[in-house]
Amino acid sequence: MKKRKVSKKEQERIDKILQAFNREYGLEYRCFLNYETPWQLLFATILSAQCTDERVNIVTKDLFQKYKSIEDFAQADQLELERDIHSTGFFKNKAKNIIECAKRLLYEYNGEVPKDINELVSLAGVGRKTANVIRGNIYKEPSIVVDTHVKRISQRLGLTKEEDPVKIEFELMYKLPREQWILYNIQVITFGRSICTARSPKCTECFLREYCKYYINHQK
Repeated sequence: MKKRKVSKKEQERIDKILQAFNREYGLEYRCFLNYETPWQLLFATILSAQCTDERVNIVTKDLFQKYKSIEDFAQADQLELERDIHSTGFFKNKAKNIIECAKRLLYEYNGEVPKDINELVSLAGVGRKTANVIRGNIYKEPSIVVDTHVKRISQRLGLTKEEDPVKIEFELMYKLPREQWILYNIQVITFGRSICTARSPKCTECFLREYCKYYINHQK
C-alpha cells in the first residue's frame, strides 16, 4: 500500500487521540482472552474468530482442563472437539484447524509456538490477526491486531478509510508510533465495548469527540 504523508496538523490530532487513550485507560498491557501458556492463547484466539472473548473464556475454562497439552489436542477426535467448542461458532473448521495446528506445533516446532509472523500464518487457522495477538502478548513484539473494534474505531476516528484488515494494519503501523501499537489494540477494544459501540455509539459521553471525524461529520 502506498504511504500517504501525514501532515503536521493531522499528526498533532493523532497524538492527542493517543494521549487521551493513555489518560483514560492507562498503559497496562492486558489480554482479554484467558490463558496460561502460549499454545493456549493460540488456540483461544483461533476460537475467537466470529465469537466474543467472553464466550471463548467460558469454553476454554473447561476445554483446557480436558485437553491439558498440545499432544491432547493433536490426538483429539474431531467430532468430540467440535462438540466441546460448538458454542463458539464455525466449530467444524475450528476443530479441524486446531488439531492440524497442534500436530504441526509438535512435529515441526517441538511444541513451541513460533515467533516469526510468516511461520505463524502458515499454521492452520492462523491469519495475521491471530499471529499478531501471539506476537504482541507472548513475545512483546509491537503489532497491530485489526479486529472489528480496531477497524470500526480507526475508521470513525479518521485514521484510515481502508476496508481490508491487512491494509488497515499497515496504515496504522505507519501513522502510530511503534511503542503505542499494542496499547492501541487494548485501549480500542475497551473503548469499543463501552463507548464507541457498533450500534448507537455514546458520542455525547466520548472523551474523543473533539478529535473524532465521525462525530464532527454527524454534527453538520
